[in-house]
Amino acid sequence: MIVALVVALAVIFILASSIRVIRQQRVGMVERLGRFNRTLEPGPHLLIPVLDKVRYNLDMRENVIPFPPQGVITEDNLMVGIDSVIYFQIVDPERAAYEAQDYVKAIEQLTQTTLRNIIGGLDLEQTLTSREEINQKLRVVLDEATGKWGIKVNRVELRAIEPPPTIRDAMEKGARAERDKRAAILIAEGQRQSNILSAGGEKESAILRAQGDREAAVLRAQADRQAQMLRAEGEAQAIGTVFNAIHAGQPDQALLSYQYLQMLPQLAKGDANKMWIVPSELNDALKGLGGVVNQAMSGGSAGAQGTGIPAASGTFTAPPKIDVQAEIEQQSRADEEASRKTVAEAIAAAQELERPGVRPHATVNNGNGTPAVTDGRENAPVLTEQSAADSTAASTEPETVGEAANVQR
Repeated sequence: MIVALVVALAVIFILASSIRVIRQQRVGMVERLGRFNRTLEPGPHLLIPVLDKVRYNLDMRENVIPFPPQGVITEDNLMVGIDSVIYFQIVDPERAAYEAQDYVKAIEQLTQTTLRNIIGGLDLEQTLTSREEINQKLRVVLDEATGKWGIKVNRVELRAIEPPPTIRDAMEKGARAERDKRAAILIAEGQRQSNILSAGGEKESAILRAQGDREAAVLRAQADRQAQMLRAEGEAQAIGTVFNAIHAGQPDQALLSYQYLQMLPQLAKGDANKMWIVPSELNDALKGLGGVVNQAMSGGSAGAQGTGIPAASGTFTAPPKIDVQAEIEQQSRADEEASRKTVAEAIAAAQELERPGVRPHATVNNGNGTPAVTDGRENAPVLTEQSAADSTAASTEPETVGEAANVQR
């Protein structure tokens, strides 16, 4: 029983050592009696016990190896720390297993020496700005050196380039100064544009203000001219009315002398009158009154000729009496009637437009800048409320001016 048990254990051990399973994306290197025999692909394999042995089990996937930061001196004698990452893949497992003792360590050392050589020909600014160029050069050198090891370098990346603290502080100050410079330039440009726009606005405002003042002055001059014309016309009509009334009443020297004596106290009024000089015309007025009195006492017509007043020639009639209040009321009634008529026409036009099948499709200028709406059936314009009001105001303006002249009279 013991011998059978020992034999069974030996058989199980031999079978276990002779069967080897290789995982996916891995390759096994089989040595027979210390010499390379064959390569095992993924899957189960049967080996000769004691004679065959799997020495290396290589991973055929792309490997990523990060290297610790290392100090590199640039062309301008500045020490920078560079942290790199290598992406490589085994393409020939036999060479990778037997050409290099430790291909990972070999790649690391080769990367350091190549990186020192490349960075030594660049200054700090080129080192910081030429990262892609450095990666390309480093990849070409590593790929050429590791080709005989059965390894292909796919990518080389520089993760970080750390300049010395003093240089970094100087670079930050330079960058800050450059940003401050750009900010100051932008602020100055903004202020310049703002001043230009403000000046343009002030210029346009001054031009518009001057145009407004000019138009206002023109309108004011026209208003003064019209007012003076109306005032002159009213004074002329008033003088004519007074002249006709005086001659129609046939005044005599006694009336004129009496009016002159009544005007003398008004001439003497005033706070600035310290001395009053009696005019010479007072004697003539007194003489006239005396002649009138003598004429009244003598009862003759000779005294009338002694007054020295020539008799007016022609026939003068007293002007008719003007009722200003009646004229104002008449004009008010006429304006109200015109307004009611205009509103009624506008309401009728709106109702006509609201009827189905009637739509406005043309506009007619009323002459004052406002379009009148016309319907689709007739060519006659339908006045809107604004145009009607403007036309009413335009039609009643001459009458209003005439009424103002009558009121002035």
